[in-house]
Amino acid sequence: MMLASVVPLLGAQKANWTSLFNGKDLDGWKQQGAGIFKVEDGCLLGTQTDGKGGDLFTTREFDNFECRFTYKMKWPGNSGVWFRDKYQFDILKYKKPVAFSGSIYCPGKLFITTNLDEGLENRDGWNEARIFANGDHLAVWLNGKKVGDCRDSTLAKGRIGIQVHGGEGAKNMQILIKRIEVRPLAAGETPKE
Repeated sequence: MMLASVVPLLGAQKANWTSLFNGKDLDGWKQQGAGIFKVEDGCLLGTQTDGKGGDLFTTREFDNFECRFTYKMKWPGNSGVWFRDKYQFDILKYKKPVAFSGSIYCPGKLFITTNLDEGLENRDGWNEARIFANGDHLAVWLNGKKVGDCRDSTLAKGRIGIQVHGGEGAKNMQILIKRIEVRPLAAGETPKE
């Protein structure tokens, strides 16, 4: 009896996730600025070869949501996944102040949470990341470990995007995304660890 009541619930949770990338083309995305964005071997690839960066944003906006994505980075580089237009799950190795992938960046505020554990990221392979944004509650995970949790009300709604940072230090970097999905959150819903 108990198993029968759990199975539909698990199916409903799985059904709430919507893929933002179809693995074939950039349908549902729009580029801003320079940078090169394309689909290669079923992955969304972002790069720059001339020192000029750019962003690739969804055409849809999101307010309260959870996003999960799988990424790999060709280093050295500086990238990230924007959410609500103004926040970013940063994918980087930053020196001053020290910050590693999984830090939350916000223009004008720099890092509003900082991941100081460089060893959490697989720098040669795929990584699993998760973003939780519900009201002013923001939280992020890298490879299953929560690396940031804060309250910030800079922006309540916006697009999700992929960044290719400009500058010579990021020249020839590559960010690969093979899966990126979102699910809506109910008001007051808390993150599941």
